[in-house]
Amino acid sequence: MSHFTIACRSCGKVLENTFCASCEHCRDSLLRTIYGDTHFTEKSADGIWRFNWLPVHSPDFRQPGPVVYRSSGLAARLGLTNLFIAFNGYWPEKGASLQTCTFKEFEAAVVLQNALENGLDGLVVASAGNTARAFSHLSSVSGLPVIILVPRMCLTEMWYLESASRIPTLAVGDGDYSDTIDVAKRIAINTGFPFEGGVKNIAKRDGLGVILLEAVSAMGALPNHYFQAVGSGTGAIGVWEMAERFLKDGRFGSRLPVLHLAQNLPFGPMVKAWERNSRSLFADDLRPELIGEITTRVLSTRYPAYSVAGGVFDALKATGGKMYGIKNDAVYSAMDSFEETEGIDIVPAAGVAVAALRKALDNDSVGRDDTILLNITGGGERRLKREHKTYEVEAAFVSKKASEKEIEEVLCSLRKS
Repeated sequence: MSHFTIACRSCGKVLENTFCASCEHCRDSLLRTIYGDTHFTEKSADGIWRFNWLPVHSPDFRQPGPVVYRSSGLAARLGLTNLFIAFNGYWPEKGASLQTCTFKEFEAAVVLQNALENGLDGLVVASAGNTARAFSHLSSVSGLPVIILVPRMCLTEMWYLESASRIPTLAVGDGDYSDTIDVAKRIAINTGFPFEGGVKNIAKRDGLGVILLEAVSAMGALPNHYFQAVGSGTGAIGVWEMAERFLKDGRFGSRLPVLHLAQNLPFGPMVKAWERNSRSLFADDLRPELIGEITTRVLSTRYPAYSVAGGVFDALKATGGKMYGIKNDAVYSAMDSFEETEGIDIVPAAGVAVAALRKALDNDSVGRDDTILLNITGGGERRLKREHKTYEVEAAFVSKKASEKEIEEVLCSLRKS
């Protein structure tokens, strides 16, 4: 018997334990995982598999988690007394061993294990970079095949741990991340491998929610505030959903952490909508040309999980949250500041989160003695590349306007390679 069920957030209808589905009554609502055990527990298992609030039963491979620690360096520079950092990346001295250098590794691990337990033969994954690296690595570890699609514009910033010949990768040559998602869904129909589902996949959100599980395990309580950079917003939703479970547990706090979410300007569609207290995004803020002006392409989706019931808008409302628009120069400054004070390099998306914390302090949105959890979503890349071999991503190209025949021809070439 499973330790969890899946239910619609809007109407409460319980669905069968499917890999990725929608409520037949509430198409514009996210499903969520309901765990039979309302008390947070940890088993003797290794890494993330020790947590009871994950939609898996018998994990087949090891998966290390984040490292959560109390900051001294950055905290002193910012004048904070209770700053905790969730570091996701490669930093051996801290015990951080994510060789993909991204928290997306947690979503990949939980999604792939959940897929294996649901009897799937493979998955199709769309990514702007970090998710691709995580799924390529965990595909090799878990043995479940994946086909990965990425925008061509992101290839120069991408790398894999495994040789590219082992990971079928397609690049959409004439589109952005959102176009890549569209092509990925077509590839899924062609191959019979399901599209991994994005934010709709409960395993993906719960996997990213590992950040809060690890944090509460280390801190003993929920933080007052949570900071993260967001693209689709899936990780922030996952943290909110985990926080709701902790409130039901009742032992770790009585208030949800305030979500402080940030995007890289000028592409900040959720920031702009939130500033106008609008559940709907605005077309002018989703213009593809804005993506070319930001330093964090991994945050560039034009299909964020903002308006959907149970999405970012609802998460911000529920937690009294705030959103921040961060310009490129502030991103670079924050990255330098973190490395100077904490001693490890971080990726630009993590720099967005650090800059948002600075902005929140300037705006008096957080107190100097508040307990703050800062999610460093990726770091240690420079260190890892000095110590381990990595590979450039070699991709076959496909157009967002490709016909079904052209898609089949590209897939055939991948099978032969």
